[in-house]
Amino acid sequence: MFSKTFFAISAAVALAVPAASQDNAPRMTYADLVQLSDGTPLVIRAEIRKQAQVSPERAPGLAPGFARLYVEARTGSLIAGTVPVGEELKYLVDVPLDAKGKVPKLKKQEVILFARPVAGRPGEIQLVGTDAQLLYSPELENRLRPILADLVSPQAPPKITRVSDALAVEGTLVGESETQLFLDTEEDGPVSVTVVRRPGQAPRWGVSWTEIVDQAARPPQAGTLEWYRLACALPRDLPGTANLAQDQRARDLAARDYAFVIDQLGPCERTTD
Repeated sequence: MFSKTFFAISAAVALAVPAASQDNAPRMTYADLVQLSDGTPLVIRAEIRKQAQVSPERAPGLAPGFARLYVEARTGSLIAGTVPVGEELKYLVDVPLDAKGKVPKLKKQEVILFARPVAGRPGEIQLVGTDAQLLYSPELENRLRPILADLVSPQAPPKITRVSDALAVEGTLVGESETQLFLDTEEDGPVSVTVVRRPGQAPRWGVSWTEIVDQAARPPQAGTLEWYRLACALPRDLPGTANLAQDQRARDLAARDYAFVIDQLGPCERTTD
């Protein structure tokens, strides 16, 4: 039998873990995988060995149509991690009931877990969020590994916290202008976006991740960490408080160029909350 002590203690731990599904449909997007991975202490490939359903009275916060499971799993590999992990794992996960209202059988399934260790309880982990248990596939691991490498790279772009300033200046020729957007980050490092317009040419824009405002900077490629930091953090509209121009024409130009950048980035598509 599974430990009653584990149920009593871990039931409280599970309150911080949103319901996690057992399939990859719809397919996890790039943004989904970055959100799961960013700052997560452990990313583990494991095989489920045992499962037991937690009784409803010991599963506070359980969503309708879900069951809370106590799972014992065997570590296959540590895909990424800042703390050691043992061969045997124990954790709680909320899984959707099947079409017949039954609890799915997970034994022998391979999964990827996004988790943190439970302090003072070796071998126990806590899933970090929604869909933090995913069915393993080589394709999923191949998509995940470059993301994990990018997140720990010394050149990783910082997290954007807000648009601090925006200023548009018109040039001497009709249709000529330059807009600069300055972004605050968690690490206090400067990030700037420049939009340049020239008569008879398509607008050019780019991002500088250093203190130097570079007109030769290029837009980030979709499906990269640089793209994610912008597309998934910037508000849809330029905050009025960030627009430094006093002239209404210049303010409108800054707002138009900001909207242009947002359109060029495209949506931050997620299948999870």
